Amino acid sequence: MSTPQDTPKLYQQIARTLAAAIEDGRYAPGDRLPSERELADDFGVSRPTIRDAMIALEFQGLVEARQGSGVYVKAAPQISEEASERDVSALELIEARRLFEGEACALAATIITDEQLVVLEQLLTDMARDVAAEDLERHEKELHVAIARTTGNAAICATVEDLWRLRQQSPNCAAALRRARAGGRGDFVGEHRKIVAALRTRDPKAARQAMHGHLAQAIDDLLHLAESDALEQTREKMAEQRRMLGLRSDI
Repeated sequence: MSTPQDTPKLYQQIARTLAAAIEDGRYAPGDRLPSERELADDFGVSRPTIRDAMIALEFQGLVEARQGSGVYVKAAPQISEEASERDVSALELIEARRLFEGEACALAATIITDEQLVVLEQLLTDMARDVAAEDLERHEKELHVAIARTTGNAAICATVEDLWRLRQQSPNCAAALRRARAGGRGDFVGEHRKIVAALRTRDPKAARQAMHGHLAQAIDDLLHLAESDALEQTREKMAEQRRMLGLRSDI
């Protein structure tokens, strides 16, 4: 039985296999990739695993999903073994962010200026207006990095920026976080409004709690995603067993 740590590695392997096929010319720019079901059958994995692989390829700019049409190749990749060595799980990253960004937010609350609050308010407005996944990710990063910068501590700012850079360098992590947000049960924009509201009160404890609350919701969404994928994988296995038993009963 696979563990949560094994699952992202599996769809990473599939993504790399497909990327290599694109590089070898089996799929040219503009070509439509096989359907999710076809790829699941070919690789002997569940459809959620294929979905994660597609998101990872899309995050790297190799393919694009066209609604109602399928997934199409955009460009041949430059495969880097170094990138895979930097891979971290989404849960590991959020845990680290909760540790560092919670304290950064508390410190920011003690020294944030009115001008810096105006910048955060504008970022909140942008986040509420631009709801596409790519835009939300960009606005979220800008807001969190802006909070770190208000601390006036270059080391804190560099640490927070490095954590966000690590997310961008890890297709597995980015794919899981994007899927978790899409199916999340929290109020993504509302959580960030609470963070900025706490900063406005200049209350370090409230600011820390607001940041922790936002990242705790991200962890909850990731765990819910893992549970949903495990259930779907179980359903697919049982469906295959029923099919095989049906074939046996026809003998």
